Amino acid sequence: MDSLSLSTSKSRVQSVDVIRGIIMVIMALDHTRDFFTNQHHDPLDFNHVSIFYFFTRWITHFCAPVFVFLSGTSAYLSLIRGKSKAEASWLLLSRGLMLMVFELTIVRLGWTFNFDYSGLFLQVIWAIGFSMIFLSALIFLPVQAIAVFGLVLVFGHNAFDSVHRDLFPVPIIWGILHQPGSVNFFNNSFHVYVLYPIIPWVGVMALGYCLGSILKMAEPKRSKKLFQIGLSVIFLFIIVRGLNVYGDPHPWQRQDTPLHTFLDFIRCQKYPPSLSYLLMTLGPAITLLPVMEKAKGGLIRFFTVYGRVPLFYYVLHIFLIHALALLTGIAMGIPADDFTRNSSLFNHSANWGFSIGWIYVIWISAVLILYYPCRWYMNIKMKHKKWWLSYL
Repeated sequence: MDSLSLSTSKSRVQSVDVIRGIIMVIMALDHTRDFFTNQHHDPLDFNHVSIFYFFTRWITHFCAPVFVFLSGTSAYLSLIRGKSKAEASWLLLSRGLMLMVFELTIVRLGWTFNFDYSGLFLQVIWAIGFSMIFLSALIFLPVQAIAVFGLVLVFGHNAFDSVHRDLFPVPIIWGILHQPGSVNFFNNSFHVYVLYPIIPWVGVMALGYCLGSILKMAEPKRSKKLFQIGLSVIFLFIIVRGLNVYGDPHPWQRQDTPLHTFLDFIRCQKYPPSLSYLLMTLGPAITLLPVMEKAKGGLIRFFTVYGRVPLFYYVLHIFLIHALALLTGIAMGIPADDFTRNSSLFNHSANWGFSIGWIYVIWISAVLILYYPCRWYMNIKMKHKKWWLSYL
């Protein structure tokens, strides 16, 4: 059967699951590096880190935008599988609220291993949840209108890079909308750290939703369309980034070597994601979709497992990697609170850490450990159609 055939309400889109699984696995590499690295420089500072270390961080830039984008695509495909717009809207709204609560409770506990709520961290799960809530209202509009909304946010938000949250009576509002960083309250006794402002993530999910209308096309039209869009986005990235006028608050500069100049060219801003950053990451992902439509083999099935249970995998991998770091640190004589304080998040002791080779070993081990639990849960979701399973 064609992997993108949607002739039955039970079918799934293989390419979406596979690519989502790939980025979930790559994401674990980034978080393993966060918890285990002995490198205290910016991982994208090619003047102080190796090229291999640079690309270890850079490749993980694909994770958040592709996952948010495909979350929108999945919302559209749920309509094709038989849900009404009202049902899809309610699922997006309720799941979005659940994800925001998850971020502030379960996910936060996984990152910090403490209940010290003097600090809250608004990261990717929170941004996805908010985007789903927004999309729950957008889906009642025509696809063309949703596409215009998404394009305006993605292409226009860098025009506001110079706007600082201190200009607003309530700074946290602009912090949540567009400017990452910490906002302090109650004489600095409580702070909210916004790592993922919702703009332009809401637009990214909206555009992913619109892509779903292409996935319902018959072959070979859909593959041709996906290739055209993906390659056009890649070409647009080269143009926008090359002009060095708009699209990223950090223009690239000519460096001491051609390689370093290239690295600076692809070193785009992630927080919040610049236009160049989104073009650079989403273009290849869209191009890869038709390639993965008919892909076969054990490796494809391997990635599909993680792609079908992304939230389950996400929560487990944070707890697992953090627990491995904590136990390893204790075995090495490092105090446990070095891994459980809010201030130690991504800022571990100078005596802690491993080389990049060991980080890869730990990463692969963690991913393999999670394979059977994820496969077990995937089978549960396939065999049982309980309403609550759609939320996890």
